[in-house]
Amino acid sequence: METASVPKVDEEKLRHARRVNLKELNLRRDTQESSKLDHSLRRHTALIKRMRQSIGVDNHDQVLKDIDSLSLEKYTDEIAGAAVEGITRCKTDRDVWAAVEVVCSLHRRFPTSFTPVLVNLLSSSLAAPTKAALSALTPDQREKEDVVRVSRQRPILRVCSELALVGVIRDSPTRSGAEWIMKVIKELLSNDPSLSSLPLLSTFLKSYGRSYLGITTLQSKQMPGDTEFGRATDEGRNAAIVASGEGEELVEQDMRDRFKRMCEGYFENVAKKLVIEHKRLQEQDRRNHEAYIRSGEIFEDRQQAYERMTKGYEKLFASCQTLSELLNLPMPALPTAAQKSDSIQIGSNIGSGAGDDTDVSFTTSGGKWEDEEERKFFEDIQDLKDFVPKNFLGIDAEEKTDSEEKEKAEKEKAEEEAKNVAAELKSLETNGDVHVSNVSLAEPSEPVDSTVTPIPMSPKLSSPPLSPQLAPQGPTHLLTALLARLPDATNRTLIDQAAVEFAFLNSKAARKRLIKFLSNVPKNRTDLLPHYSRLVATLDKYMPDIGSELVASLEEEFRYLQRKKNVVKEFSELRLKNITFLSNLTKFRVVPTHVILHILKVCLDDFSGTNVENVALLLEGCGRFLLRSEETKERFSTMLELMRRKQSMQHFDQRQMLLLENAYYQCNPPERPPLVEKERTPIELFIRHLVYDVLSKKTIDKVLKLIRKLDWDDPTVGHSLLKVFTKPWKLKYSNISLLAMLTYDLQRYHPAFAVAVVDQVVEDIRVGLEVNLYSVNQQRVATVKYLGELYIYRVVNSSLIFDTLWLLVTFGHPDGHPSLRQPTPLDMPDDSFRIRLVCVLLDAVGMCFDRGRQMRKLDNFLVFFQYYALCKEELPMEVDFMLSDSLEAVRPNLSMPKSIEEAAKVVDDVFNTVMQNAGFTQESESGEESDDGDDSERPREDDDDDDDGSAAGQGSAEDQRAPSPEPVVVLSAQEHLGPSQEADEEFAKELAKIITESSAESRKIDKKSAWWDTAVLGPGARKKRVDEAEQNVKGDADHPNGSVMNFTVITRRGNKQQTRNLAVPAETALAVHTRSAQLQDKVEQQHLKRLVLNYEQREEVEELKALETRSRAGQMKIRLAG
Repeated sequence: METASVPKVDEEKLRHARRVNLKELNLRRDTQESSKLDHSLRRHTALIKRMRQSIGVDNHDQVLKDIDSLSLEKYTDEIAGAAVEGITRCKTDRDVWAAVEVVCSLHRRFPTSFTPVLVNLLSSSLAAPTKAALSALTPDQREKEDVVRVSRQRPILRVCSELALVGVIRDSPTRSGAEWIMKVIKELLSNDPSLSSLPLLSTFLKSYGRSYLGITTLQSKQMPGDTEFGRATDEGRNAAIVASGEGEELVEQDMRDRFKRMCEGYFENVAKKLVIEHKRLQEQDRRNHEAYIRSGEIFEDRQQAYERMTKGYEKLFASCQTLSELLNLPMPALPTAAQKSDSIQIGSNIGSGAGDDTDVSFTTSGGKWEDEEERKFFEDIQDLKDFVPKNFLGIDAEEKTDSEEKEKAEKEKAEEEAKNVAAELKSLETNGDVHVSNVSLAEPSEPVDSTVTPIPMSPKLSSPPLSPQLAPQGPTHLLTALLARLPDATNRTLIDQAAVEFAFLNSKAARKRLIKFLSNVPKNRTDLLPHYSRLVATLDKYMPDIGSELVASLEEEFRYLQRKKNVVKEFSELRLKNITFLSNLTKFRVVPTHVILHILKVCLDDFSGTNVENVALLLEGCGRFLLRSEETKERFSTMLELMRRKQSMQHFDQRQMLLLENAYYQCNPPERPPLVEKERTPIELFIRHLVYDVLSKKTIDKVLKLIRKLDWDDPTVGHSLLKVFTKPWKLKYSNISLLAMLTYDLQRYHPAFAVAVVDQVVEDIRVGLEVNLYSVNQQRVATVKYLGELYIYRVVNSSLIFDTLWLLVTFGHPDGHPSLRQPTPLDMPDDSFRIRLVCVLLDAVGMCFDRGRQMRKLDNFLVFFQYYALCKEELPMEVDFMLSDSLEAVRPNLSMPKSIEEAAKVVDDVFNTVMQNAGFTQESESGEESDDGDDSERPREDDDDDDDGSAAGQGSAEDQRAPSPEPVVVLSAQEHLGPSQEADEEFAKELAKIITESSAESRKIDKKSAWWDTAVLGPGARKKRVDEAEQNVKGDADHPNGSVMNFTVITRRGNKQQTRNLAVPAETALAVHTRSAQLQDKVEQQHLKRLVLNYEQREEVEELKALETRSRAGQMKIRLAG
């Protein structure tokens, strides 16, 4: 099969290459001198006549020769008409391509005079027939006319499709002619209520589905059972190879998408019509059947109408199936209940059999059946004598005595099997080894059966319901119709009805036909086996030969499959069908217990290969039933123990172990207590309902007011609110911002609650880093997103955001220093989830840090973050895209380092710069070696209070805010701060004195922590500093010629902070910049204060208006869910 598929692939590649070459050739124009060409009328007439006959392969060479040698200028219209007529006579692929080459040759010579005329003629030839013309015809004439029209338009459509691909038919100078083709096909299909143009679409899709629709794979066809194995897969592989071989696409992508949507929409309409026609045919069949029951015959006119309907339906079904395969779309689900329960009134009150005195223990979870519905299916079997006369059932006392003798023999055989199993268990206990013996299912003492062993072939698939059988006219026809309806009997009512109907047709020949039919169930229709088993169980009480012969046939099939156990793939579905059928018959007690136990014993004796799957199927199918039945409980539990021991001693792959474990626990599930639903108080349910169900953009104000009305003094209410507000992963991801907005609004009334929420969120982030469980990753993402939204709504400040960002990239690494692919327990090199968390936080708050100190702090972090990302192994594609998108959104012009060395160098430069700005250099402390671990620490700026995200709800924070950006003086040796050299030297001496005094203690402290920890003034000193700053500003305003400006320098002695006043000349750049910053700060503070006051006034006015509106509209109602 594979060797046969290669020419198809090569042919498709060659066809595509020819189209590309011909398209390039058509872009050039043939310029021939007319004086050198022949102008004779005779040769022109001969050419036109030859083209009318055919422009296929037969006349191809001669026509091309004449086109090159004749002038043809005066005959372009006649040649166009002759070309269209010749195209209609093209039958094969070679003829179509020959016609395309002829048309292309004429197009290159006469692009303006020949091509437009030809396109108009082709368009009119592909037009759908008018409604007036169709209405004048009889149905038979219309059918013949449609056949002729389709045969005439098929080659024209194929040639037009090729011309659109090679550039003769174009929608515009830069586009192909795909839109022209789509309009032609759409017009054909839309003006065709009878679907007679459907074969044209099928032809087009078969030849040009890849080029125009982009369909690259073929749908597996529904093949009969005798089809060679693997044909469908070979065809799919051919299509995939062809698709991969085509490089240049001749049709634009947007046109291919539009074409595909159009074809899929048309297929949906065809599928709907197919379902309607199927129902009509079923209804007509039911009426014919009722008429036959009433009168004993079917009139000729009714039968002819039914045959016409069946013929039309079969044609429509075949076309729909072809479209389904070509478009890779599933076939519509056709209703399978061909005959309704009221079509034949035989045996009413079906299902009211022996189900009254059932054992209550069966309905429990530990019984034979999983639920009550399964118990009814396998135990509530109707008694045929309630619906069928006894003479049809052939009840005889002698058969009863024979059956009793058989049961005794079966019990004796089962006891022998149990003894053999017990003996093998004892040998396992003593020896500790499993001796696997190849035991044949047939006993050695039995004589060799002279019958031919049936070779299991691939049974034919159940044919789709193309057409129900014609109305039966005798017992044989009635039985045939009954067997034809059995594949559609997929519920208890239909299968019980079929059992009653078969009882009326009971005969030895009928039973043989039924046994043969049930033995050849299609191997892919395992869904029918439980219903067929119920049919056999219903009939077995009065027709025991059906059950016994069917079981014998399945046993023989099992023996054959045991002999062919080395053939795995080909017989896998057959093994599944065989074991499933036996399991279902066992649950109906049709298969004797010794038979099913013997089959299990044979599989356990050779516990390897396909027998592992057989054992798993048996346990899943009837293991629960056998383990909980009194007559088989002991023996089956012994076999289960044998299986578990062999499973522990032998080596199985992961798939086989999983099969056996699932099967064992399915037949013997462990006992566990039922899940107890958590009890919640009504107030807790109400809070969850408000936040989880009611909260939205439109209802957030209502939710806020209702939450504020709760009893906040009750500790249970506060605890419930805190739990809901600190678990953002239980909300929709899009509602996390609304939860943060609620927290901000509640902060003004309950500040302690907002602090508790923030504290818990930060703790959850840190716990997630410490635990690092994959199962809580989604919760971690939601928590980080929540923290970002809290910053957006000014519940937290930027220092907490930067602390979290640095924590995400340094936590768990030695000295906070991530190294290249260095494995750490909490952050492995192949774990990129922290990068995802950082990207989520940057996406939430990164746009806020675009100016001032926050921008510099974020830039420093991004440098280190790129270094951290390069320390990981190759990132997954999704994380890589997320990283690039986040960085591009925050800093569009940020340059990405290409190597880890380059990133480390940039990080070193950033840290050195930050340390210099903080007043520490590598050479400032003699006797202390340089620390190479600075890469692991974050460059923290000396700013904690000047944040855009600081909480605006606390009014006192604004009043206490210092007018200066920071009282810490940042000095650099490279700046000229004094107006003269003497002032510089004096300032340097003073600074050196201060540093010398604190150097003794600073040597004991790690240089990293010196700039990592930001020095902060105490509240009293800061308040004093604010007053002094205001006095300095006023003094400077009153005395513009002031000589000095006081600064505060913070030093550290041990764990104690010390401050020292430092006078700086007022003319220095530092003093001038500081003074301007103070003035600007004061203006911004007044502006912010005014905004806040205006906001509170507006909110009070809006609340009053809302109160008035609510008083008019009535009381608001909130439904408590759950």
